[in-house]
Amino acid sequence: MEQGPRSFDPVKLGRRECDAWAAYYRREWVRLLVCAVGMVRAGFAMNWARTLAGAWYVLRANQAWAPVPDNNPDAAREQMRRFYALVAADGRLQLDPHEAARREVEWWRVHRLHQREHGSSDDDLAGALRELYAYVYRVAPEAVAAAAAHRVAAMRLSDEWVAAGCEPTSPLLAGERRALVASYSALRAAVGQPSRSST
Repeated sequence: MEQGPRSFDPVKLGRRECDAWAAYYRREWVRLLVCAVGMVRAGFAMNWARTLAGAWYVLRANQAWAPVPDNNPDAAREQMRRFYALVAADGRLQLDPHEAARREVEWWRVHRLHQREHGSSDDDLAGALRELYAYVYRVAPEAVAAAAAHRVAAMRLSDEWVAAGCEPTSPLLAGERRALVASYSALRAAVGQPSRSST
């Protein structure tokens, strides 16, 4: 099967995202860029020019979002809009880059509330992820519920790892990696065939 945004390798993508999250929290920006290249290539299978540009936009979005409390959500959304514009231009997913970016950064916001202020629940976070996946892949939100739940589990492990000091040899990272692979396996199963449903 031709590689594309509905036919990604869940193991490869889950492992690369785990590495990217670790690099983000350790503020290892060069490593995060390398991870972003791998994630974008594995997840969307765009040509190399779009992959490299997209990875750069993902890095810049994360750098805009990272400061606490003085981050820049508008800049993060703009960088992710640029990323999703590349995805849309590739032609295999039909989406509005502005709306996709809004939903992407919304789950970042909900996660930060939960992680730092206990101002949201796992259900809130799973709901934000379902809304993103449903929009990007044009499936019903309930179809991606398992993918969202596994990704929330990965975030909980990541949060525990951060609270413990971001130790790169921590066994928590192995659990996070497994949860992300499970999440992408469920997502691949849900979006592997185009759906008539849309949001």
